[in-house]
Amino acid sequence: MSRARPENAYRQTAATPQEEGSGCLSGFTIVPLAVIFISALLASFAWKTTPTPVNLSADSPPVTTWTSISPIFRVEIHHWADSISKWAAASQLDPNLVATIMQIESCGDPRARSSAGAMGLFQVMPFHFYAVDDPYNPDTNAARGLAYLAKSLVTGGGNARLAMAGYNGGIGLISRGEWTWPAQTNRYVRYGAPIYEDARNGLTSSAALNEWYEKYGVSLCRQASQRLGLP
Repeated sequence: MSRARPENAYRQTAATPQEEGSGCLSGFTIVPLAVIFISALLASFAWKTTPTPVNLSADSPPVTTWTSISPIFRVEIHHWADSISKWAAASQLDPNLVATIMQIESCGDPRARSSAGAMGLFQVMPFHFYAVDDPYNPDTNAARGLAYLAKSLVTGGGNARLAMAGYNGGIGLISRGEWTWPAQTNRYVRYGAPIYEDARNGLTSSAALNEWYEKYGVSLCRQASQRLGLP
C-alpha cells in the first residue's frame, strides 16, 4: 500500500456485523413481504453491476471507465491485464485505476516488499491480512489492497486523487488539508493522478508515467520483469 506509511496511518477495520433479529410473521404479511424482498434483490443486483463513478477532482464530472487497461502501462502491468480486469470487477473499480496503483506500487512484481513491510503487487501492509492469508498470493493481495482502495474512493466521494492519497498515507488523510500530507503522499498523487487521467482519456503514451519510470521505476520494473520472466 505504502512503502513508508506514517506512524499514525489509518488502520482499516472490518465493519461490525449487524445483530440478527428474531420474531414471528403472520401469514397475512408473507405475500407483500415476498414482493418487497424480490424487489430489493433486483435493486441490489442492479447496484452491484454498476461500476463506481470516479473523478480526479471535485470540480470535474464523474467519469466511469469500465474497459480493459490502457496501453500506456508498462509491459509488466500488461502481464496482469486479465487479472486486473477480474479484480477490478470484483471490487467495483475502474481497471485503469487498479493498473495505476499496481504500476506505482510494485510495477507488477508479486514478491515486492518494502522496508516498511508492505507486500506484494499492491504493497499491502501486514495488518490488512487475515492469519490464514498468503500475502504474496496475487488474488489475496489484490482482494485486501483493493478493498482498501475502494473504501478510500468512497471516503473521497469518488475523487480518484483523494483515493490514491488515502491508499498511500491512510484514509484519515482524505479529510485533512493537502499541506499536511507527507511528502511521499504528495509525490504519489503527483504522478498517480495524471497517469490515471492519461489512461482513462485513451492516450497511447503518458509523459507522467515516463517521468515516474525514469525517476523511481527503473529498478522496480527491472526486478518485476526478471521475476515474471519477461524478455
